[in-house]
Amino acid sequence: MTQMMESETRQADVFPVKGVDYLQFLVGNAKQAAHYYSTAFGMTCVAYRGPENGYRDHAEYVLVSGSARFLITGAVHVGAPGADHVTKHSDGIYDIALEVPDVDAAYRHAIGAGARGVTEPHDVTDTHGTVRIAAIATYGDTIHSLVDRSKYDGPFLPGFVSREPIGTPPAKRYFQAVDHVVGNVELGKMDEWVEFYGRVMGFTNMAEFIGDDIATDYSALMSKVVADGHRKVKFPLNEPAAAKRKSQIDEYLEFYGGPGAQHIAIATNDIIRSVDAMRAAGVEFLDTPDSYYDDPSLRARIGEVRAPIEELKKRKILVDRDEDGYLLQIFTKPVQDRPTVFFELIERHGSLGFGKGNFKALFEAIEREQELRGNL
Repeated sequence: MTQMMESETRQADVFPVKGVDYLQFLVGNAKQAAHYYSTAFGMTCVAYRGPENGYRDHAEYVLVSGSARFLITGAVHVGAPGADHVTKHSDGIYDIALEVPDVDAAYRHAIGAGARGVTEPHDVTDTHGTVRIAAIATYGDTIHSLVDRSKYDGPFLPGFVSREPIGTPPAKRYFQAVDHVVGNVELGKMDEWVEFYGRVMGFTNMAEFIGDDIATDYSALMSKVVADGHRKVKFPLNEPAAAKRKSQIDEYLEFYGGPGAQHIAIATNDIIRSVDAMRAAGVEFLDTPDSYYDDPSLRARIGEVRAPIEELKKRKILVDRDEDGYLLQIFTKPVQDRPTVFFELIERHGSLGFGKGNFKALFEAIEREQELRGNL
């Protein structure tokens, strides 16, 4: 076991990463999106770049919650870079940026391993210092920027200026980190992208879910999880599977216009408090039937957890246990008009998993929403 872990670490070291640096959302109206994530998700707006300070193409807002950082970008004129992305996909994630200790080495390894370069390594500088940055392509129109900000002390990146929060930030943040980002790819492409992350970034296959584990009576999908050697960055990758009706992955691919980031799992230390606050602010969560909580096998399977089942039931929070511990999780409905991007709140107590025991209940909840939209 130790030898296998050491082997994985050596493989991961060909492309060391420190974590997710930021997630860039390309949206139709950055001002309104920034307001939504501030008020509904409790994030704090800390930086801005736009026409008012000489940046003519976009209005961009940077929001943070703990180590989680969202860059909200909206085009301010026809033909601005990224405007076609919003036309095709609607609001969605364009860049899953990774902090790396050596941009040049990471980029050189990636290109040598067959990745397509988007932006070559270069410096961006202002009075706060220098950031080294590059970018490579991944599934669909999604990219990974590679960022080294070790010589920079500004609010985000050169060109951004500090700004006041939007509204009053909550006394206690609702979440503190990005736990994982899930990508949806076309039928038959999942293994191709799993191989890509292994070859290009040294990621290993952390888990896989196929067959009855991840199917209902009507729809199915297949999923594998790739992660860096230290499990700081985790990317589940999904593809549709043959079934009687259209799966959530099929629906996503149809309405997003191709592969892309399906959902973002955000880590919280107090899921009950966060769900209460976010629901009060207008965030809509998937519903779970009472029968999920009333099933005696649930209590037998999960054992003791920090919150009474009745409190979880009241909020529709799911619970799962594995050999390492347990987790609590809940999923929002899509956060834009198209049934594409949504969020997961996750509170981990030792568990390194992804809620395998909840897949059936989760997918049935998603199918109920699909049916209401006429897309099942």
